Amino acid sequence: MKKIALSVVLSSLTIATLAAKPASVTGTYVEARTAEVFAGACVMNGEAATTGREALLAWKIDRGEVNGVSLDGLAVVAALAADTNLGIHEIGGESTPARAAIYVDSRANAAQRKALVAMVRSLSGNLIGSVVQETAAPIEFADNGHQITVSTDSLKLAVEKHLNHDPSCGNKQWFNPLTKVDRAEMGNTDRNEFSAGVLCTKWSDPNKRSSFFGTFSY
Repeated sequence: MKKIALSVVLSSLTIATLAAKPASVTGTYVEARTAEVFAGACVMNGEAATTGREALLAWKIDRGEVNGVSLDGLAVVAALAADTNLGIHEIGGESTPARAAIYVDSRANAAQRKALVAMVRSLSGNLIGSVVQETAAPIEFADNGHQITVSTDSLKLAVEKHLNHDPSCGNKQWFNPLTKVDRAEMGNTDRNEFSAGVLCTKWSDPNKRSSFFGTFSY
């Protein structure tokens, strides 16, 4: 009995240790979509079926590694386009998988690029159906404390780290972040532009309450 009890204790300690293992990668996350995430019901009724099908998602790694591959300081961005609102399942609809164009930090080597794409896939769950293009590109990712900006040749993203509260037509948070985020807040989107043709759509959708920012771990 003593041996059995000791085995149970050791097993419990092992499980607890594994559960408490810190994340391998940590950093900053920001997203913006082509639909409000905080709005009145009248706005949402008008947007839910016709907009919100596109989004930009960006990650900047502070430090960490995946399978022994260091990702310190690297960034990766995913541009998404789907046939339905990307968050429609949260308000009773049925989502369709998104097509993705992934832009990997041009400073990354082959192993790092593979690790970054794997991280995006994992954190996004079932959001991404297919990756139509993977491109190495210089990525500018900056956080000045008040605004987060992300840019490559094909996309521009700027998110103010506060949310304008407009009581007209009511207000409510309708959606959550599109990927796994540790702590997320809603922001105002100043720029949300995608100009490449690889997703069979382009967009520019500024000046909306359509973004989230926060920290992530993987």
